[in-house]
Amino acid sequence: MQKLFIDFEPNGQITLNEEQSRHIAKALRMKKGDMLTLTNGDGNDYGCQINGISGGLVTLSVCYKQANNSEPSVKVTLYQGVPKASKLEDVIQKCTELGIAAICPTLTHRSVSRPDEKQAKKKGERYKKIALEASQQSGRGIVPEIMDMTELKKAVENDESKLKILFYEGGGESLKSIIPQDIKSVSVYIGPEGGFEESEVELIKSAGGKIASLGPRILRTQTAPVTALSAIMLLTGNLE
Repeated sequence: MQKLFIDFEPNGQITLNEEQSRHIAKALRMKKGDMLTLTNGDGNDYGCQINGISGGLVTLSVCYKQANNSEPSVKVTLYQGVPKASKLEDVIQKCTELGIAAICPTLTHRSVSRPDEKQAKKKGERYKKIALEASQQSGRGIVPEIMDMTELKKAVENDESKLKILFYEGGGESLKSIIPQDIKSVSVYIGPEGGFEESEVELIKSAGGKIASLGPRILRTQTAPVTALSAIMLLTGNLE
């Protein structure tokens, strides 16, 4: 069932905004009597029926409320070394579908792409839109937080996760030996093209980070986070 995110608790009869109404009526070609799901991130899904489409706006009636069961038991925050071109957009989309809780675009020594403040703000708005659309498509109960672009040192300082994992082509422990099935939160660090410098590895290790491997093959920067997140979800019972 089609899902939309809203910023209020739906009750009784409601009217969608112009953008959402256009998406429902024009892009999805839904009509009066069709059902869809609304959520505001409070842990519940609201089943709604379309009452009518008039003046470019869609009106709905809330038919039922039920707990959302699509969110994983583990909250994963991804600190992704900022890659070139549109690769980060792909990472955000795929990781949102897999259940990521938050993504922090992270500037490292080998990050080639270094947008100025104005460019970073524009990119951030684009990233949030991608996360929203991916959340709606995949039936998520929340939209992942897309943090502001941050230098690695500051990101590590602000990371309060008890379990920090750096995936490094230089090898490391097996993920299975690091991830307990009942873990509630974990931070994942992925380098950009070219990976992390040794000083950055030491920085994360000094903050309590563990070094892990994703196998003997070297993965691209946009492949590694999807692989890591899939493995974490499997090990914690969230792909069953």
